[in-house]
Amino acid sequence: MELNITKFFHEAAPMDYSASVAEIGADAGRATWQAACDDAKDFPLLTTDEQREAFRAHVKGFGAWSADEIGAWSDTELNALCIQMIAGDIRETGMNTDVFDWQEYEAQAHAGMIAGRMFRGDDGEVYFYIGD
Repeated sequence: MELNITKFFHEAAPMDYSASVAEIGADAGRATWQAACDDAKDFPLLTTDEQREAFRAHVKGFGAWSADEIGAWSDTELNALCIQMIAGDIRETGMNTDVFDWQEYEAQAHAGMIAGRMFRGDDGEVYFYIGD
């Protein structure tokens, strides 16, 4: 399933949601999670029940959480985790979204250097793929 992430891609500061202890200190996990939860309403990425269920299925495959845990997450928590995943994918490119080089991104993805779940559509919008 494709999620339109255009607003997030152009307006968010990915480091707010995905940063390491080395970058922002010992509370990095708590701070980035809190920021993602706080900003979930500003960046609604999972807007339909279908999208939320697809995202739940996607993260279930990680093996980090039980089905009961995933099922208990609020819409805000689901969206916050999605924000963190996308922020991490943006950051792994090492590129600034203001001057994002889509050809370089595709080359990195093809080489297996990055996840490669984002793409720019023919409509100029930016999308993130969740699923197998």
